[in-house]
Amino acid sequence: MVDCVFCGIVSGRVEADVVLARDDFVAFLDTRPVFKGHVLLVPRKHVETLPDLPASLRDGFLAAAQDLAVAVKDALGAQGSFVAMNNTVSQSVPHLHLHVVPRTKGDGLRGFFWPRTKYSAGEAADYADRLRGVLEDTGPTS
Repeated sequence: MVDCVFCGIVSGRVEADVVLARDDFVAFLDTRPVFKGHVLLVPRKHVETLPDLPASLRDGFLAAAQDLAVAVKDALGAQGSFVAMNNTVSQSVPHLHLHVVPRTKGDGLRGFFWPRTKYSAGEAADYADRLRGVLEDTGPTS
């Protein structure tokens, strides 16, 4: 889809801090993170919602999500993660994307209303490097 920003990231036309690139999926840092290290996982193929995801991609999508949930703990020192996706309502980009947000006890995240943070200059690249390092070491989950 020509106007989709996530399709632009997948194709390389739009710059992003990519932390995971697999045959069918790409994960990159959210530019408006809930917490630093907040990652978005998208299928390379343009689909708008989870129900649109082809059955042949479901297992790989979840495996990549699992790898990202481990990576935010191992690379960033998080105690856990918040994993979520919206379908249509509150979906700011109409391309399926799963959020993996690093969590620590007492981080202030309550319910579904939270402030966003910003990266300082060069900081996003550091977070992306750390996540890539863990993901490259572990390889894909089978």
